[in-house]
Amino acid sequence: MGMSALYGEADDAESIATIHAAVDAGVSLLDTGDFYAMGLNELLIRDALRARPGSRDQVAISVKFGALRDAAGGWYGYDGRPGAVKNFLAYSLNRLGTDHVDVYRIARVDPAVPIEETVGAIAEEVQAGRVRHIGLSEVGAETLRRAASAAPISDLQIEYSLFSRGIEAEILPTARELGIGVTAYGVLSRGLLSGHWTRERSPGAGDFRSRSPRFSGDNLDRNLALVEALRKVADGKGVTVAQAAIAWVLSRGDDIVPLVGARRRDRLAESLGALDVTLDDADLAAVEEAVPADAVSGSRYDAGQMAHLDSER
Repeated sequence: MGMSALYGEADDAESIATIHAAVDAGVSLLDTGDFYAMGLNELLIRDALRARPGSRDQVAISVKFGALRDAAGGWYGYDGRPGAVKNFLAYSLNRLGTDHVDVYRIARVDPAVPIEETVGAIAEEVQAGRVRHIGLSEVGAETLRRAASAAPISDLQIEYSLFSRGIEAEILPTARELGIGVTAYGVLSRGLLSGHWTRERSPGAGDFRSRSPRFSGDNLDRNLALVEALRKVADGKGVTVAQAAIAWVLSRGDDIVPLVGARRRDRLAESLGALDVTLDDADLAAVEEAVPADAVSGSRYDAGQMAHLDSER
């Protein structure tokens, strides 16, 4: 997402180089949304893969769809109607330059359309060979069960990090009961848990973090204090804050795949270093003492975006 939208200006050449470095390092999942810069992110992925013949077969592409936007960049809901599902997919396949998407999921539940109908439409595309697996995004336990009763669900994409642990109460146990994996996004809380964010840093124009409660006012001060507590633990392990935060997510189970939002090769290399970090019981206790569950200040999104989250109901 950040390579094309919502985190301020990005460098396409560096983004493509970062994708190539990721594939070379064995990263096998590229996650996008058809509404990231109104399709430009899909075109970026297409260009990156075309520049490396054969690389399409090395990666799975996950696409979120359904968000409705206007020419000014505004957001005005989600469309999960079966006809819309097929329409969105046709455009994504064209922009990505591929004949199939590996995982296809609606970004947020359309409250006007039963989830069974949306999932059923994706299932038809699975039968047609244009989609390999059905995913979900930001759904609660009840919706997860309903969707799974309609068609096999491969995974649930949802925010999960030291700062966002709400799924642990009900959603994660339900996913495990149903045999559904979790693709965890926001593992660095949009840079807040990276160890690189400071009080003096100001989000630039077009950066949605300027409207994020966790990056605002006293919330930011309290959250950065938690990051500094985590830094002490990370320093003791000889790793970076980002690596400690990602390693914690990795420690939650083999059924959880962290999404890393690196936009540059140096940040990618740092994040991949988390694969070499082992947190034993004492380390995990120290991490969770530094950043206790529910210690973060501020909601994940602003009030308008929070209202769209089925997972928060």
